[in-house]
Amino acid sequence: MAARLDRAEGVAALELNISCPNVKEGGIAFSASPEAAVRVTAAVRDRTRLPLIVKLSPNTGDIAAMARAVEAAGADAISVINTLVGLAIDAERARPVLGNTFGGLSGPAVKPVALAMTWNAARAVRIPVIGMGGITTGRDAVEFLMAGASAVAVGTATFVDPLAPVRVIDGIAAFMAGKGVARVGDLVGAAWPERRGARPW
Repeated sequence: MAARLDRAEGVAALELNISCPNVKEGGIAFSASPEAAVRVTAAVRDRTRLPLIVKLSPNTGDIAAMARAVEAAGADAISVINTLVGLAIDAERARPVLGNTFGGLSGPAVKPVALAMTWNAARAVRIPVIGMGGITTGRDAVEFLMAGASAVAVGTATFVDPLAPVRVIDGIAAFMAGKGVARVGDLVGAAWPERRGARPW
């Protein structure tokens, strides 16, 4: 698939999802260990010249080790995080709601976990980190940037409001204007201890 997309028009980059909890085969298994993550990342890297973004799972003991592993295997960026493994049970029928039993929990509930994972991953690698997980407002996005993300992604919020990304962008701009921040890049890592004396506001 990577090789085919490498030749396709209009494809700017590939995101390699090695962490999906919603499928029975593959998916989350690739993010269970740095070794597995390296193997799949290297295999895809060998088949494409496009920028390669590897999407990591929060369902790991050491997100920093995973981030370093895929960086070494050729990832150009990482996205953090995929969904948390969750379970819902239908009490009337006494069985799991989802046919696959487990599924991915996303939305505002995962934001604190996503921020922590973004912080740890961004401090572990030199490649850009795309932060995601529970972003619904511009302030949410600013928090991810301050945790070290170079960019953010909005997912679940778009199911409620398709214009959520526009509202998030406007919110980032309003925050920056209020603080006198000229560049989004000035927010990246602004909450890190070593940056606290160098805030632009």
